[in-house]
Amino acid sequence: MRLIFVTYNQGKLKEMKAILGDLDIEVVSASEAGVLEDVIEDGQTFAENALIKAKFAAERTNEWAVADDSGLSIKALNGEPGVFSARWAGEGASDEEIIKYSLARISDIPVDSRQAQFETAVALCAPDKREWVFSGFIEGEVTDKPRGAVRSKLPYDVVFIPEGFDITFAEMSDEQKNSLSHRGLAFKKLKDFIRKNGLK
Repeated sequence: MRLIFVTYNQGKLKEMKAILGDLDIEVVSASEAGVLEDVIEDGQTFAENALIKAKFAAERTNEWAVADDSGLSIKALNGEPGVFSARWAGEGASDEEIIKYSLARISDIPVDSRQAQFETAVALCAPDKREWVFSGFIEGEVTDKPRGAVRSKLPYDVVFIPEGFDITFAEMSDEQKNSLSHRGLAFKKLKDFIRKNGLK
């Protein structure tokens, strides 16, 4: 069975393949499936954006499709960047530019007020238009000093310290991060659903 993952983010694709690796499913990217058009993510929530992308790919290919939308919400900044996480530093900003902008915004927040939350919504769409959404959350705090190596297209990992830890996501191994991250939690729910129900 093939599952189209609507992402052009190689970091996310690698995570997805690792998480679903023991299922009898071939995970392919949207571009590998011939879905080359960009879709406008104009939803007001992570779930809405994920559904927009998954529906688009399922309709284009008549196959099962999954998409996610994730972001960091910083309490002291009224939930910014939220659904604008990828565009917070401007449209098309590089990982380095996003990190630099984030650090500038975080540096103004008192150390004891840096609570933040990472959220992922994963949408699964069937060729017959059925749809499901699975969500994952993790609480933590942000730091104004980047720590760890930047994973491709996952810039906020260097500034986010999950609750109960003293290291950032970027300082963790892929396995450790996947076991507790917001994306890992949401994809685990997806995996449990597929294991129980299959893709039919």
